[in-house]
Amino acid sequence: MKRLGLLIFATVLLLAGCRHFSPQAPKPAAYGTQIVEVSGGKQLAQVGSPLPQPLVLQVNGADGNPVTGALVMLHGEGVQFTPAQALTDSSGQVTVTAQVGYNPGDYQVTAETPKAGGGTASLNLREIALGYEQTVGKMVNDKYCIRCHDPESTPERVSNLDNLSPAPHQFTDGATLNRISDADLTNMIAHGGPALGKSPQMPAYGATLKPPEIKAMLSYIRTIADPPVPEPRSEIWKIDILFEFLLSRSPLAAFLAQRRCCHWAR
Repeated sequence: MKRLGLLIFATVLLLAGCRHFSPQAPKPAAYGTQIVEVSGGKQLAQVGSPLPQPLVLQVNGADGNPVTGALVMLHGEGVQFTPAQALTDSSGQVTVTAQVGYNPGDYQVTAETPKAGGGTASLNLREIALGYEQTVGKMVNDKYCIRCHDPESTPERVSNLDNLSPAPHQFTDGATLNRISDADLTNMIAHGGPALGKSPQMPAYGATLKPPEIKAMLSYIRTIADPPVPEPRSEIWKIDILFEFLLSRSPLAAFLAQRRCCHWAR
């Protein structure tokens, strides 16, 4: 009986130790009307790793001036924040470290601050996690591509982008590169710009890079595209468009097509 009592007592202690209590949000001393990004959006990090730079956010009042003591709350699926809730400092800002999850791709971060009259002002940020293949692609980019496709210079590297005409597209230029198929981008990397009727200043890397490295480079480009690569549309979407077209031409044809699709789905 004594042993049973000790076992129950130990179990209660264990369960109590496993509880996770959410920290209570600090009480705001002031309220703003707007939250803006100072820095930290659109960063790259390996899966499961902290972002290279912290997120710096600022709360402003109706007059546009920074607000001290305003509450900022952050959340995002798969993202860990330290801290997740904080009050703005004398400059109206909070600084937060963030760690992305273990799946490669986009992570959406939402930052909110309560308003005096109720509701919240919010801001959405995009962060990017690189898996193994995208990390290999980034290494290829940093070794062979970045000097011509990145406008920023560093002490170790001088950008050549402004010296080229036409200027190469940055790999984040999703508005342009998203319209080019995977096959065409692969062909351009392997065989150079002339392979697709593009600038001859884009050299061929087929003899330099192995096929897996070219594939990794393509994956990296697709992952960092801004805007992101759109999700593929489903077959149901295509069927809906077909029905709308048939309905505009012949209600009877649309009716018969819908019956045939329902028969196939059985």
